[in-house]
Amino acid sequence: MAKKDYYDILGISKNAEDREIKKAYKRLAIKFHPDRNPGNKNAENKFKEIKQAYEVLSDSKKRTAYDQYGHAAFEQEHINNTADFSDIFGDVFGDIFGNSRTNKKTKKGADLKYLMEISLEEAITGITKKIKIPILKSCNYCNGTGAQQGSLQKCYTCNGHGQIHMSQGFFTVQQTCPRCHGQGNFIKNPCFYCKGKGKLESYKTLSVKIPSGIDTGDRIRLNGEGEISQNGISGDLYIEIKIKKHHLFIREGNNLYCELPISFIIATLGGNIKIPTLNGYVKLTIPEGTQTGKMFRIRNKGIRSIKRNNILGDLLCKIVIETPINLNQKQKDILYQLDKSFHEFSSYKNNPKIKNFLENIKNFFYKIKF
Repeated sequence: MAKKDYYDILGISKNAEDREIKKAYKRLAIKFHPDRNPGNKNAENKFKEIKQAYEVLSDSKKRTAYDQYGHAAFEQEHINNTADFSDIFGDVFGDIFGNSRTNKKTKKGADLKYLMEISLEEAITGITKKIKIPILKSCNYCNGTGAQQGSLQKCYTCNGHGQIHMSQGFFTVQQTCPRCHGQGNFIKNPCFYCKGKGKLESYKTLSVKIPSGIDTGDRIRLNGEGEISQNGISGDLYIEIKIKKHHLFIREGNNLYCELPISFIIATLGGNIKIPTLNGYVKLTIPEGTQTGKMFRIRNKGIRSIKRNNILGDLLCKIVIETPINLNQKQKDILYQLDKSFHEFSSYKNNPKIKNFLENIKNFFYKIKF
């Protein structure tokens, strides 16, 4: 028999958010839990369906697999359908009965981000760089308690238990102590050095290995180098890379772009020029009559990728024809003679772009006039 759709079981849409999934599960689980329906086999089976659907849809990886492959994604995976009533509803009634699982979970500290600027040369070759980051370390003067000489005052409201009991009709309700916030003690005399925080700001130096081929926006994770939680468990530190603007090259992915200035003589007559690349010089042949803006691609002379099986990018050179300056009289005379020869033999035969431009201008004004 075909299995029911997990989204239909919980009565939610396929684009439901985590909060909606959790809310639907709690509502249905309370209704069909065996402890509330003793001897009702249908309720028990319904509860198992609800539990199974929730365990898949509340897990991002399992939900993605289910959305792609349906129930086939879990044909060999066993999902536990048994659960204690307090385990399911602990996060709902934890503040009342004092058995919330969220209070027992060990939380790690927050993840931190550090922006590192490196040169294009460093990104290409790879490098190990040292960074200094601010951290909070336990105060030596109060041993991290926040109190003078490490002496904490026992909470007189809860008698050091962190919880207080209040009678509400037939029930005795256990709540977190409002005085010490569940700690069982409080700071009567704050430490002069850390002002009662229990931690002091300091700095630590880390060595970060930057791999060859890294690009702007890439991140390097240093496990356990983030913020330390109250439980002493550290988050992670993410190093985000930004490559500085280069005076010669523009990087796009693994390709390098540059402008290549050449003389108008080489552009006119053609010739060979040597271009330095990351691994030596290469010869580039400039054909006769090359124009400004012409792009030459030199294969496999770009940056080696760290994401796509070490594939090499290309080097792309955009031609820019340089107009000569500081000419002496002899050089000017030669150019005058050259220009004169252009007009003697042909009308703009040697300058087709100029000819085309003048014709378009002529047609433009002719249409306006008439």
